[in-house]
Amino acid sequence: MLHEKLKPFPKSFLWGAASAAYQVEGAWNADGKGVSNWDEFVRIPGKTFKGTTGDVAVDHYHRYKEDVKLMAEMGLKTYRFSVAWTRIFPNGKGEVNQQGIDFYNNLINELIKHHIEPILTIYHWDLPQTLQDEYGGWESRQIVKDFTNYCITLYKAFGDRVKYWVSLNEQNVFTRLGYQSAMHPPGIKDDKLFYQVNHHASLANASAIKEFRKYVPNGKIGPSFAYSPAYPATSKPEDVLAAENAEELTSHWWMDVFAWGTYPIATWNYLERKGIAPQVEEGDFDLLKEGKPDFMGVNYYQTTTYEKNPIDGVTSEGRFNTTGEKGTTEDTGIPGLYKTVTNENLSTTNWDWNIDPKGLRIGLRRITNRYKLPILISENGLGEYDILEDDGSINDDYRIRYIQSHIKAIQEALTDGVEVIGYCVWSFTDLLSWLNGYQKRYGFVYVNQHEEGEHDLRRIKKKSFYWYKDVIESNGEGLEKE
Repeated sequence: MLHEKLKPFPKSFLWGAASAAYQVEGAWNADGKGVSNWDEFVRIPGKTFKGTTGDVAVDHYHRYKEDVKLMAEMGLKTYRFSVAWTRIFPNGKGEVNQQGIDFYNNLINELIKHHIEPILTIYHWDLPQTLQDEYGGWESRQIVKDFTNYCITLYKAFGDRVKYWVSLNEQNVFTRLGYQSAMHPPGIKDDKLFYQVNHHASLANASAIKEFRKYVPNGKIGPSFAYSPAYPATSKPEDVLAAENAEELTSHWWMDVFAWGTYPIATWNYLERKGIAPQVEEGDFDLLKEGKPDFMGVNYYQTTTYEKNPIDGVTSEGRFNTTGEKGTTEDTGIPGLYKTVTNENLSTTNWDWNIDPKGLRIGLRRITNRYKLPILISENGLGEYDILEDDGSINDDYRIRYIQSHIKAIQEALTDGVEVIGYCVWSFTDLLSWLNGYQKRYGFVYVNQHEEGEHDLRRIKKKSFYWYKDVIESNGEGLEKE
């Protein structure tokens, strides 16, 4: 659709930014906090870029007031953050750590004081290590009970002030990288276990949403899904079918369960034939159907293009770019289903991520048409090298162009009829980019943190900070300004 005039953003639109506890907080063992799976994993030699850890990260735990003040200066309408499970329950369950409750109470109150709507993410990948050690964490159905108890504790503590909640962040990513590629904790490669873990996580998500209705009846909750819409490499029917296979296996498998409590039929049949379908117990689908979200959270970074993959074709084993050395990502696939292929119509980042704002519009429309749910864009942003100039400036025009083009795509989707609640740019400050260290920067605010030596963690506003400030002030009407 080509529009002569675009629909304006609604007055209630939540212009925001996002972060995750492990990536920004630091204070990894302070004030009663327990040890998470990431606290352990980063200490395994060779797992992260130059051995970086989140022990200090960007010290948001001690500097949250400074960071919130910067958010207020920018005019943010919302800030999405995650709670570290191990700050609330150091051992994943048992006695509540009041100091952890106090920290998030203080953060929430500080946001509200500055008229910033808090969006609380319950789980952003940092599992208590004690639960991993005790019963394998997400590998056991026991996780459903412990996660639900953790959620209820948060609802009781913060539900009087927090209206928007994200249950699980990128279930498809933390399970795939933890149980198929072994790049994330617990570092396992087991396809059958991967699907079983996902079933448990989906049950936990549904249970969390079911309980949410009791404790925060006026709130809104949904999961955040890392959506990479599938394109066929050509108009050849076999490539179109490969893209259909990918869309179902890498997207519908999760979103269908979130929205409807059911698994897509062709994918389920495929997994049963392979002997890797999850074991389902009586009552599971009843619970999944009780977990219908209020919105679909979408973390969008790129589309993926697919072609036919023969039975003896490319497997999921392939290099993933975590160094920023452009062109080092290798194609992967599932024999007999699909194979990824370079899309020559798109440019890429130094981490080989496709830059495709139109893909965001396509994805928003697909979700709207299939699930009939409002959408919260809970992540979208550009990770790149940033240069701190001698005069203290950071001229990240490339980030401005990236965000600008994606906001325009959102406005086009709104004009198409998609309901979008808000847009949370990843991220507000620079942060620890999991395996990529501190060199891959996403923030509107530069943080003087690096892989080597001691650094003062100074906050420095980038050019994009001022640009996004203008966009927010004009409610998107100042989009073209650079």
